Amino acid sequence: MRLQANVPKRDSMRLAAALVAALASFVASPITALAAAPQHHDQAPGFYRMKVGDLEVTALYDGTGVFDPNWLNETKTAMDGVAQALHEDPHMLDVIDTGFLVNTGKQLILVDAGAGGWWGGGALGRLAGSLHSAGYTPEEVDIVLATHLHSDHVGGLSTQDGKRVFPNADVYVAKAESDFWLSAENAAKAPKDAQPFFQSAQAIAAPYIKAGKWHTFSGSDRIVDGMQLVPLPGHTPGHTGYEFSSKGQRILFWGDIVHAQRVQLQHPEITATFDIDQTAASATRRQLLPKLVREDVLIAVPHSSFFPPLGRLRKEGSGYSWAPVVFTDQWNEK
Repeated sequence: MRLQANVPKRDSMRLAAALVAALASFVASPITALAAAPQHHDQAPGFYRMKVGDLEVTALYDGTGVFDPNWLNETKTAMDGVAQALHEDPHMLDVIDTGFLVNTGKQLILVDAGAGGWWGGGALGRLAGSLHSAGYTPEEVDIVLATHLHSDHVGGLSTQDGKRVFPNADVYVAKAESDFWLSAENAAKAPKDAQPFFQSAQAIAAPYIKAGKWHTFSGSDRIVDGMQLVPLPGHTPGHTGYEFSSKGQRILFWGDIVHAQRVQLQHPEITATFDIDQTAASATRRQLLPKLVREDVLIAVPHSSFFPPLGRLRKEGSGYSWAPVVFTDQWNEK
C-alpha cells in the first residue's frame, strides 16, 4: 500500500496503459500465428474396412474421375433430364474407382485391381498405395478375382513394362471374358475406338499367363470356399459378380452393373456405351436390382458416388435409392 501511495498519479496512468498494450499484444499473437499456419492438402489413407460375418472386407480407393454424360444412352427426354440434373449438381457424375480386399482368415483375395497406369490419365491408379495404407503388401495377395477385363478394373495387375504387381497371386476370370479380350482375331475385327480395350487386356494378362498364374472358370467352378460366382451378362461377354457369405451375412461384388450410380439407380433402363450388349446389360440390371432389395444384400460398388462404396438398395418410386454404409472409425461387426 505504501508503494502505491508513493507512485505519482501520472506514472500510475502510464503503467496502466503499458499493461493494457502488453495484454492486447499477448491476446493477438496466437491469432496471428494461427493465420500464418500453412494449409495441408493430404487426405486420410484411402481405405475402409468392415466385417461381413468372419470376413474382413476392405475397400481400396483407386482414384476419382468424371463420367461423361455422352457415355449414357437413352431417349432424348431422359437425357434432357440428366442434363438438367447435372446443371443443378455439377458433381452428380463424379465417380470413385475402387477395388476390394477380402481376408477370409486363410486367403487374401483382391476383387478387381483398379486402373494402375492404364486408365484415367493419372486420376486413377492409387490402389497399391491404399493397399499399403491398409496394412497389406501386394506380395501377400493370394488370389485376384476379375469381374471383367476393362483396364480400369485390371490395370493394377501389371505395370506397363510387363511386370506383375501381385507376384504371388493367381488371377481368375470367366472363360468367356478371357477368350473374347485375348483373341487376336476379335481385336483385329474390333472398331478402331474399341481396339485399345483389347490391347490393354492382352498386355495386362501377358505376365500372368507367362507365369502360369492366369486361370479361367465356367459358371459352375468352385474357386474359394464361401464364394459363389454370379454371371452378370451384358456389360462384357463374361462379366461376373462374386458373392461371399459368412455367418448368414452376404456381400456381392457386382462389377459394372451401374456406371453412373445417381442416374442409373433412378433410371435402370439407361445404359452406357461401354456395355457391349446393351439389351442384355439392361435386362441383367432389371433382374438383379429388385432381388438385392428383397434379400437385403450388402453390395460393393467399384464405380460409386460415395466412399466407402458399400451399401444396400432400397426401392424408391420407379427406381432405387442407395443406402450407404455409414463411415465409422469403430470396427464394424455388421
